[in-house]
Amino acid sequence: MTRTSTTAALAGLLLSAAALHAQLPLSLPGASPSTPAVNSDPFGRSTPHGTVLGFLRAAQSTNFVRAANYLQLPKRGPAAEELAHQLKSVLDFDLVTNLDRISDDPQGNLTDSLPPDQESIGVIHTDGTSLKVILVRVNQSGGPIWLFSDDFLRDVPDLFEDIGRPEIESHLPDFLLIRTHIFYLRLWQLLALLLAVPAAFLFAGLLTRLLVALLRPVAERVARERAEYRLKALSGPVRFIVLMLTLRGAVTFLTLPLLARQYWVRIVAVLAVVGATWLLLRIIEIAAQLTVNRVLRSTQPSSLAVVHLVRRLLKATAVGLGVLLILQSAGVNLTPILAGVSVAGIAIAFAAQKTLENLFGGIMIITDEPIRVGDYCKFGTQAGTVEDIGLRSTRFRTNDRTVVAVPNGQLAAMNLENFSVRDKILFNPTIGLRYETTADQLRFLLAEFRRLLYAHPMVETSSARARFVKFADSSLNVEIFSYVRTRDFVQFLAVQEDLLLRLMDIVEAAGSGLAFPSQTLYFGRDSGLDQQKGQAAKATVDQWRSQQSLPFPDFAPSEIAGIENRLPYPPPESASNNS
Repeated sequence: MTRTSTTAALAGLLLSAAALHAQLPLSLPGASPSTPAVNSDPFGRSTPHGTVLGFLRAAQSTNFVRAANYLQLPKRGPAAEELAHQLKSVLDFDLVTNLDRISDDPQGNLTDSLPPDQESIGVIHTDGTSLKVILVRVNQSGGPIWLFSDDFLRDVPDLFEDIGRPEIESHLPDFLLIRTHIFYLRLWQLLALLLAVPAAFLFAGLLTRLLVALLRPVAERVARERAEYRLKALSGPVRFIVLMLTLRGAVTFLTLPLLARQYWVRIVAVLAVVGATWLLLRIIEIAAQLTVNRVLRSTQPSSLAVVHLVRRLLKATAVGLGVLLILQSAGVNLTPILAGVSVAGIAIAFAAQKTLENLFGGIMIITDEPIRVGDYCKFGTQAGTVEDIGLRSTRFRTNDRTVVAVPNGQLAAMNLENFSVRDKILFNPTIGLRYETTADQLRFLLAEFRRLLYAHPMVETSSARARFVKFADSSLNVEIFSYVRTRDFVQFLAVQEDLLLRLMDIVEAAGSGLAFPSQTLYFGRDSGLDQQKGQAAKATVDQWRSQQSLPFPDFAPSEIAGIENRLPYPPPESASNNS
């Protein structure tokens, strides 16, 4: 849509709304149509709001005979009608008030400093002084009604002479002074409103370009990157807000009648709130994008979940505040709404305990960071990679490539085992040896197991150990405890495979064997264990004993230093050495 068509559409929308409102009954959005009338007064004077609104509508339609019925006068007639005309002009020109805030209670506003039978509806500023517009409550046969007080009406003729005729009307031809049926505006005022929309749009565009040019250096200094395209995202809402503020100034300059001015100010206020909410949403989105870029450049990508959560909460808050401000700008009384929302909020809080539990569970997971997006972890009886931490649930990609969604409230109460944050991986097999293994053979095996762990370059030497731990039912158990220096589980599997194969070679070299649950029946032809290898292992242990170098309970530190990281890995026969 082009700028010209947008301007025409906006102008048509505003004027169509004005024309429609001119045909509505004598009520304003601020009025409470559901409030029952206390009496059957035909002029609607049972409340201060009804009196002011009824007078303005009657006077605006030049029905001054009817308008005189809202004045506290001893008698009706041409003088009363002229006074009603003068009062209408004074209120249109000088009255500072908000019609929506005039009390719609038959008792009036009892919290002000005035007597109970008086009500102030606004202030007129003239010659440096302020004059309150007062209504009084009088009794009649049909019940009490509210009227413009006779004390205030005595000052109306002088006020009318002071305001005079608008200066601009003295320079206009007579045909432009004709009143139209749209809010009973004069023709020149209606034409001025039509011209104000495109003029305001043009002014808003120029001012927005100027603001973008002025803010570009500041934005680039803060964002530390080119921010021109981001500022362009703000030009739409900024232009819209400037347009509304310009229209608001035009409405004030044109001295529209009070009812028309009230209606136009309300429309502009509602649209200005829409524009402000739009701008705030854009600012939140831009700030979130800049934060995401900064996080990606840092060493803490896990903070992305916090950024996304804060962005969602801020947007929801901005929209909620925008809706409340729009309702208030439209003249809706928010007191009963907020009271109802409070009661409903308590009921919803009880009914949505699980939802709130999941929400706060998600906040705890994101802030405490037991897991992060991309981590591989175990939760309950399942394991998988964290794909997303949302407001309600956290999604995991399992090893079967399925996606499991776990409610955050439930997840926050689980024991989470995060495999991605470990700095090394435990290698802890238990080797069961056959019971035929002699003590010296076992000593030989323990020594060679430790030598293997100390010599392997991928095993952490300081924590490595191999200990004979148990006489099991069918085996002699040796526990291997060590850490493989890697965080990559795939690489750990390769190292683990190499260590297990080397352990099997050592068991075979010692003339022993791996046990398995069984019962052995020996017959005469059973040769038993390999005697030659057993004698060789015993000879080696005898040599250690004679040299007083038995590696028990461990190798001497000097010997460990001599053999540490001496074992070739991968083995020479490994295909990895040929790549």
